[in-house]
Amino acid sequence: MPQNRPRAFISGALPGRALAGGSVLDPLREVADCHVWEGQGSPGEGALREALHESEGLLCLLTDRVDRALIEACPRLRVISSCSVGVDHIDLGAASERGIVVGNTPGVLTDATADLAFGLLLAAARRLVEGDRFVREGHWRAERRWYPSMFLGADLSGKTLGVLGLGPIGRAVARRAAGFGMRVVGWTRSMREVEGVETLALPEVLAQSDFVSVHVALAEETRGLIGEKAIAAMKPTAILINTARGGIVDEAALAEALASGALFAAALDVFADEPLAPESPLRDLPNVVLAPHMGSATHRTREAMARMAVENLRAGLLGEPLAACVNPEVIQRS
Repeated sequence: MPQNRPRAFISGALPGRALAGGSVLDPLREVADCHVWEGQGSPGEGALREALHESEGLLCLLTDRVDRALIEACPRLRVISSCSVGVDHIDLGAASERGIVVGNTPGVLTDATADLAFGLLLAAARRLVEGDRFVREGHWRAERRWYPSMFLGADLSGKTLGVLGLGPIGRAVARRAAGFGMRVVGWTRSMREVEGVETLALPEVLAQSDFVSVHVALAEETRGLIGEKAIAAMKPTAILINTARGGIVDEAALAEALASGALFAAALDVFADEPLAPESPLRDLPNVVLAPHMGSATHRTREAMARMAVENLRAGLLGEPLAACVNPEVIQRS
């Protein structure tokens, strides 16, 4: 085997097979020596640092923290490919300073995430999880078989959905809402115009919406965007859905609003710290639907993400353009 082949570290097993059979990693193995983490869960900081010290490439997951200290400890690293759309787990500034190109996997998970967002919206609106729990725990008895006020929820048709962030996923959710006969309003920092969406300022979206679905990226400007003030601006009958990143929503303020009746319900697939802590007050509230960060969790989508992450890392190690690059300025100045 040639001695000048680059070394690539893959921080977890990837789903799916290559398009022509075999392993999804086969295209990468053609050009690099691949080392896959085989431990339980994600590699810790020490294991990741050790594995990357002699590596030129990293294929990471959103559970891997790639911070400045790690980047500075890995002198040979020149390509990072994340099997995710969001890259808030990577210090892009430190990577760019070092000339490390960073790739991600946008586009392929748009529909899967939009489907889950709308599924969560329906589940919270119609109190499906509460109903499921009611049946499983044995409360559905003959004397309480049915009554007019049983599990009253919220209608969708004719109601207003507010979409925060009008990127591909936000637009996909808006299209699904149109199919349910909903009015769709939206906000984005660029105030971009989107067909079928009435673009408004953030306070107007919050005040007018019966449902608010979060689809902005996590950045310093959006961290805590939905906090006490934003939640207070919403209707008490409103429902909040978040499938973006947990840090965008102030979970303490949300829990307080849900407990006091200042907000009807919420449905969350992401949290500031994952997994959600056992002591989180959100766990004890009946009017919140909780999911374990499963927005892209379909066989087809996760396999497509894996293939794209592999393709990005392969291209970067070969000095070729990445299919999706989040810091293209590194390539432009090289």
